[in-house]
Amino acid sequence: MAGLKRRVPMHSLRYFISMVGLFSKSGLLPWYARNPPGWSQLFLGTVCKGDFTHVIATKCQKGQKSQKKPSHLGPLDGSWQERLADVVTPLWRLSYEEQLKVGDQPKRNISAFPYCIILLVSFEPLLSTLLSQHCPIKVTEISYTFSVNRKGPDDGNIVCVRSNNLKNIPEKHSQVAQYYEVFLRQSPLEPCLVFHEGGYWRELIVRTNSQGHTMAIITFHPQKLSQEELHVQKETVKEFFIRGPGAACDLTSLYFQESTMTRCSHQQSPYQLLFGEPYIFEELLSLKIRISPDAFFQINTAGAEMLYRTVGELTGVNSDTILLDICCGTGVIGLSLAQHTSQVLGIELVEQAVEDARWTAAFNGITNSEFHTGRAEKILPGLLKSKEDGQSVVAVVNPARAGLHYKVIQAIRNCRAIRTLVFVSCKLHGESTRNVIELCCPPDPAKKLLGEPFVLQQAVPVDLFPHTPHCELVLLFTR
Repeated sequence: MAGLKRRVPMHSLRYFISMVGLFSKSGLLPWYARNPPGWSQLFLGTVCKGDFTHVIATKCQKGQKSQKKPSHLGPLDGSWQERLADVVTPLWRLSYEEQLKVGDQPKRNISAFPYCIILLVSFEPLLSTLLSQHCPIKVTEISYTFSVNRKGPDDGNIVCVRSNNLKNIPEKHSQVAQYYEVFLRQSPLEPCLVFHEGGYWRELIVRTNSQGHTMAIITFHPQKLSQEELHVQKETVKEFFIRGPGAACDLTSLYFQESTMTRCSHQQSPYQLLFGEPYIFEELLSLKIRISPDAFFQINTAGAEMLYRTVGELTGVNSDTILLDICCGTGVIGLSLAQHTSQVLGIELVEQAVEDARWTAAFNGITNSEFHTGRAEKILPGLLKSKEDGQSVVAVVNPARAGLHYKVIQAIRNCRAIRTLVFVSCKLHGESTRNVIELCCPPDPAKKLLGEPFVLQQAVPVDLFPHTPHCELVLLFTR
């Protein structure tokens, strides 16, 4: 079940986020049920008879100005499947060729920069990542939040519908989510959507690879349960997926994380392996890559290959170059270019991702790389002090949507050895816009931006998220 309160979707070792809910817990399915619940079972009573689109339309009208609807969206009275698809994958009605024509948002974002920054920029066409209109999107990770809507859809801002028909959700992910719904219906503990309203079962994350291996991660709010009571719940869900109906999912691994916050790292609250293999692996750019439950990996594997190839081409590295990979995740960008550089230096906040990067380097016989765990703004200045001896340094940054910390920008600007910078952005506005302006502005002692400014030379959008207007944008800066 997926709600229309949207989080940005992303797709293959795969990331798509949706809200998932159950309207009622009446009619619990027995433990021995062999099939996941059908739509008629999940939408109990008359809560959605004939009034689903009315509920949505009413919510949109309250306190909002009417806006012209894009031509690629369907009618307001469309089916629940169509309404959900219009929210999560708004370009799904268009052929992929037409989608590429719609995807000019990055150019509009760039045009908002000061004129002096965009004067010389070469803006490339949007790069396709689908082989054909009928090629399925490989989605690596999907996160579901389950809830019980005790008051009905009119009393909240989430309308619950199923997400099986979305083009960016793999069948395997839907299967695991549906069987987890079966488990929730027989559990005596309520799901948790809003922390202060109680509940326990919070989120299900599904990660798969191109070989079909599947890792499921269950996030659980312990509330005031004792350790003995927690043990009972872990054993119950474990038994369900090993010998109960959930065995049909054939999980490679099942993790359990106790979390009282919206998002917890492994260091804050360890991922507990209930059964199976501790990692899944993916093949990318001739590398075998290890992926932990806490590690970031691009959600569209085919798109990630094109993205990383594009980054590699823009860096222009050679055997005399030190490649600095900032916010490196599992180290794929740096490791894929290691054979062309003298050294790869990676910085990443998530400790598990750094361990994965080190394993990947060792397994693939890469000996000229080292990875550092911690915040880039703390590690980078010290790491760069030793790189002022004339050796060329090329930096690649691939930050989260929040952009780079201002101290990272300071360190990059003030390191004379960095002459080329490749900036990968999934959200080129807000903090990332400030990053770009501070990279390109004249020296400013007040902001400790003392080095020569960069010039934005080239922008290459890569369609990592087909069926949506979102894309990754690769920016090349030189000085």
